[in-house]
Amino acid sequence: MSKPPISFYNLAWRWHFYAGLFVAPFMILLAITGIIYLFKPQLDPLLYRDLMVVEAGHHTQSADSLLQQVHQAYPKGQVSQYLPAVAADRSAQFVVQDAGRELNVFINPYDGNVLGEQDAKSNLQAVARALHGELMIGTVGDRLVELAAGWGIVLVVSGLYLWWPRGKRSAGVLWPRLNARGRLLWRDLHAVTGFWGSALLLLMLLSGMTWTGFWGKHYADVWNTFPAAMWNDVPKSDQQARELNSATRQTVPWAMENTPMPQSGAHAEHAGHSMGASAPAAPQVSLQQVQDLASTRAVEPGYSITLPTSADGVYTIAVFADDPRNDATLHVDQYTGKVLVDVRWQDYNNVARATELGVMLHEGKMFGALNQIIILLVCLMILLGSVSGLVMWWKRRPEGGLGVPPLRHDLPKWKTAIVIMIGLGVAFPLVGVSLLAVWALDWGVLSRKLKAA
Repeated sequence: MSKPPISFYNLAWRWHFYAGLFVAPFMILLAITGIIYLFKPQLDPLLYRDLMVVEAGHHTQSADSLLQQVHQAYPKGQVSQYLPAVAADRSAQFVVQDAGRELNVFINPYDGNVLGEQDAKSNLQAVARALHGELMIGTVGDRLVELAAGWGIVLVVSGLYLWWPRGKRSAGVLWPRLNARGRLLWRDLHAVTGFWGSALLLLMLLSGMTWTGFWGKHYADVWNTFPAAMWNDVPKSDQQARELNSATRQTVPWAMENTPMPQSGAHAEHAGHSMGASAPAAPQVSLQQVQDLASTRAVEPGYSITLPTSADGVYTIAVFADDPRNDATLHVDQYTGKVLVDVRWQDYNNVARATELGVMLHEGKMFGALNQIIILLVCLMILLGSVSGLVMWWKRRPEGGLGVPPLRHDLPKWKTAIVIMIGLGVAFPLVGVSLLAVWALDWGVLSRKLKAA
């Protein structure tokens, strides 16, 4: 393969430099928080054993009895969610809004003793998840993470071009030259790690992008649809199921986020008759009845039950399963117990299925410990690639300057690079806007240099 025009190579190097300098700090943060969240199943019972692990018994108390115990312990609190025990030796959990705080309250399902509480937004996993998703600063953080992920894709694409072997040697291309020293060793570690991890890194970046607030929402609006008939006979609110998810808590699967929340309808009929002399109050479905419904409908353990917060609200049974083929989202009328909506894997379209599979692979949940190990290796590759890139930059940068790679101003040979960059900018609008900004800055600097010359 003949060597490409130097201007094209230098342009790729230049954009790789810009992307790396911006992305590296984010990639380091995302890799570290990702590793913490990756091992949530192992870390939580270890760190919070006194809250999560109980001695297995023979007879569990009803969900309503447990709810009553929580109400007694938090008389001014509002229970928003119930998570039944996932195994015989695990506690049940309630989410309680109390005095402006969101608490995870753990309770022994056998004797009803409240084991203790945990700040729902300040525990290790919640902090790691919030940092990973939005840097713990809300919408601005979400956009920055999305921008970093988009630029990460630019980084991978330009990195593969720079890595592409233009000679016959394999050392420094397929494996690092470990006998090298200094910047050459760091260069080999950076290039070889980037090559072997590129496909998985692209999967991680693209699957992560589906959860972002801007690109992810528009992606879902275009590709994640259900037959309208599924909601034909269901009273709908103006809320979407995405409101059940937050930066620190995942309730419904990605595929359900842009679906409408139904309304409980029986109360309206009751309200119409309540003008009568002594109309009986409409009975409200108990929490235990909803839990029994989840069992009857074969919802996989690990589900949550979100309680209604208004007169027309619904119970929501949802499991964001490790294997998305076991996903389930059910909305239940709080007055009649009627299942208004029951959405499963078979109801997802092909794009939603592929996205859910990608998310579970991203989180290391799809096929157990092996999936965790693979994602751990990817995170370690990201850390090594980011650190080695920063070290290389630090070693080569001039005194008092950034060390931006030189650019050969040869317009006819820029065409391929421009097409690639435009494609990435169109596919990821936030990246496109930032590309234009950096490009304008680049042109300004270059024009001043040409005039000075």
